Amino acid sequence: MKRSKWRTRFAGAYCDPILRSWLTEPDSLTARCQRASSAFRVRLLRYGKGQALADEAVEGKAGRHSAWVREVVLECDGVPVIFAHTTLSTARRGRMTRWMAGLGSRSLGSLLFAYPGFKRGGIEFLRLDRCHPLYRRAAALGAGRKSLWARRSLHRLGGQQVLVTEVFLPAITLLK
Repeated sequence: MKRSKWRTRFAGAYCDPILRSWLTEPDSLTARCQRASSAFRVRLLRYGKGQALADEAVEGKAGRHSAWVREVVLECDGVPVIFAHTTLSTARRGRMTRWMAGLGSRSLGSLLFAYPGFKRGGIEFLRLDRCHPLYRRAAALGAGRKSLWARRSLHRLGGQQVLVTEVFLPAITLLK
């Protein structure tokens, strides 16, 4: 896979205004999903040691390296709306390692936005195509489009950092 070009702003591609409002949401997507639906759920797809993707750099390491990988789908009223992929380097152990291991089907966002020690970096955007591994994982949830928008941001706590990537599924545009 060639290195993806994540951007700090949208570059020329059309994006539905409702989708754009979700992509640029500065606060917790979990909280917004809860406000936009009557039944919100986080479904854990995978958690364990794995390899970071080629375009992920966690704790300054570029390319593929060992990481804790967590993948979930956020569902509103039983419909998948966001596929989330999170990586945390295995190089250091600390609070985030313990917290991630104990999350289960709880939202990581509820932790990141509630705990005062977290510092969030800037949001980056990318339109994923069929060649990107996260597109393929999200498409398995029923997202049959040529491309899907995604965003990612780095969250730091002490000496650890976690990279959170959120892929927006087509049904997100049905929410406000």
